[in-house]
Parts: sequence; C-alpha cells; structure tokens
Amino acid sequence: MGILKEFRDFAVKGNVVDMAVGIVIGAAFTAIVQSLVKDIITPPIGYVLGNVDFSNIYLILKDGKVAGPYASLKAAQDAGAITLNFGLFVNALISFTIVAFALFMVVKAINKLKKKQEAAPAKPTKDQELLTEIRDLLKTGADKS
Repeated sequence: MGILKEFRDFAVKGNVVDMAVGIVIGAAFTAIVQSLVKDIITPPIGYVLGNVDFSNIYLILKDGKVAGPYASLKAAQDAGAITLNFGLFVNALISFTIVAFALFMVVKAINKLKKKQEAAPAKPTKDQELLTEIRDLLKTGADKS
C-alpha cells in the first residue's frame, strides 16, 4: 500500500501536472508549426523557385519494384524505392528553426522577468518594520547603559 501512496503523491504533484500540460501544449504547438511550414511558408518559396513542391524533392537511391521516374515521393515509396527525402528534411529544418526561435523568445522573456524580480528587493512587511524599530530601540537603550 505504501508504494501506491508514494506513486499517487508523485503523480499529483504540481511539477508532474505542469509537465503534462506542457507536453500537450507542445504537441499542439508542433502541429501548428508543421502546418505553418507546410501550408504557409514553403508554398510561396516553392512558387518563387519555379513551382517546386518541397515534399517531393527527393533522390532515388534504388528503384522499387516498378522502375522510375516516379510522379511523387509517395509514388516512389509505394513502389518500394529507396529515397533520400531532401524536401521533407528542409521542412523539418524550418519547423525546428521556428520552434527553437519561439522557445528562445519564451526563455528570454522569463529571464527578463526574473531579473526584474531580483533587481527590486521586496519591501519589508509591517511586522518586519516593527521588529526593526524594536531592535533599533533596544540597541539605543543598550548603548546608553
């Protein structure tokens, strides 16, 4: 029974719950970034480069059951061809760059907030002010005797 209680305590700690929320948000963010790259960024770049579809930029290392040329990467893969998928790698690289930059901006903002908190010392509470006054009065009284 002790191990179940320990596990329950671990599983419901704030850090674990926060981490789970972060993972879910991260997965959703990844889907958004992948769509941004696939549907928004690479089509205009492909258009400027002469109607290039990045998802279909590949190099055939070995033909499949049916010899190429293949109309698309999917057709080559369906035929069993072995390919190097440069376009998919470029898409992944762009996605990584966007995610890395977004995380950089988040960390930068957090560090800025931490510096503000460290720079401004906390104002003493009323109790602390009162205790300081009492200490000072006691010191003054001790110095006179």
